[in-house]
Amino acid sequence: MKPSDEIVSEKKAQMRRGLLEFCILLAISDGRAYSSDILKKLKDADLLVVEGTLYPLLSRLRAQELVAYDWEESKSGPPRKYYELTRHGRETLLNLQKTWKELHRSIITLEDAK
Repeated sequence: MKPSDEIVSEKKAQMRRGLLEFCILLAISDGRAYSSDILKKLKDADLLVVEGTLYPLLSRLRAQELVAYDWEESKSGPPRKYYELTRHGRETLLNLQKTWKELHRSIITLEDAK
């Protein structure tokens, strides 16, 4: 049997992975964002994500038509890809926020019932 701290660590990683797309949508919800801006917002929220994790998720969100991107010339190097939510992405984010609030309420109710 695995030690409790190892099980908790695995469960925590699973929960974070499950919520990461939602968190990325939240990070982009203020407007256009460069990948390093998204990473900084996630880091500031104690969600340590590396570029190797972020880019596949952004590609998946784009394939689902939740985010779009455009290229902008940079004065200090190659062009930069900026991401933003699509209309479908904004609608999806609103629904995910509602779902998150409902789940949060349910968990609090279960915790308070003990």
